[in-house]
Amino acid sequence: MPGPVTILRNIAFAIAFYGGSFPLIGWAGIASLLRLRGATGAVQAWSDWHHWCVRNLLGIRIVVEGNAPAGGHLVASKHESFFEAIHLPALLDRPVPFAKAELWRIPGWGPAATRWGAVAVHREQGAKMLRRMITDGQAYAAQDRVLAIFPEGSRVPHGAKPKLQSGFAGLYKMLGVPVVPMAVNSGPLYHRGWKRSGTITIRFGEIIPPGLPRDEVEARVREAINVLN
Repeated sequence: MPGPVTILRNIAFAIAFYGGSFPLIGWAGIASLLRLRGATGAVQAWSDWHHWCVRNLLGIRIVVEGNAPAGGHLVASKHESFFEAIHLPALLDRPVPFAKAELWRIPGWGPAATRWGAVAVHREQGAKMLRRMITDGQAYAAQDRVLAIFPEGSRVPHGAKPKLQSGFAGLYKMLGVPVVPMAVNSGPLYHRGWKRSGTITIRFGEIIPPGLPRDEVEARVREAINVLN
């Protein structure tokens, strides 16, 4: 059982973050449907609000090592908790996340994500899904946007090092853009149970050029995203 300070921090975080999330995401969804101005700004504000709540209410220090990539790169990130998914807009310049299609069913979030620029991943569609991901990814890369993917496919416990999903290699080959691995160790602090204070480190690895053989790029990405495990 966590101590009283941790419990109070979690209560304050839940009230503040979720209390702020409903109006921000609600407005982003409405503005997106009506094509009003401010939809993307609301999504950015939501990520920035989460950042503030994590730092000031949960007492989690966020340390970034290495250089965040500019547009025209594919960020391949470790995925240990919801932290890094929500934190992407606060961390990168208008990133385009490849996210599971189920998230589009959340009221308000679907149209907001589409307006922001996100790629829905329909896992059950196989090759059809990959073709759509490639088409959408190429379009956003042409706009000089940063693309972001979780190549392991879903959240994994801290310390786990699963193989990368096969779709990553196909996306890497067809997009033809450099890959920047991103390691993150959010799992021990920011998980489904009680969130705890401490330090979350985000580490950007060396840029991996396009055109490498599948085995090589997968090995390099897998090693780089697990350096904090």
